[in-house]
Amino acid sequence: MNGQNRSDVKVGATVKIVLKADQRTGKLTEGIVARLLTKSSYHPHGIKVMLEDGQVGRVQEIVE
Repeated sequence: MNGQNRSDVKVGATVKIVLKADQRTGKLTEGIVARLLTKSSYHPHGIKVMLEDGQVGRVQEIVE
C-alpha cells in the first residue's frame, strides 16, 4: 500500500515517510504513526502523519 488513502493509514501502524527536508533525495524514515494530519480521504503525495518521535512527513509506504 502506498499511503495515499487515509483509510489505509492507521494510528499505531509502522510506515515509511518522506520528511520535508528529504523530499529532494526521497530518503525514507521509518516509524510508528502517532497522529494523522491530513484531513482529506486521499492525497496524491501521501497522507501527512506525525510519528511517535514527533517527526512529520508524508506516508510513502505502509510496512506490513
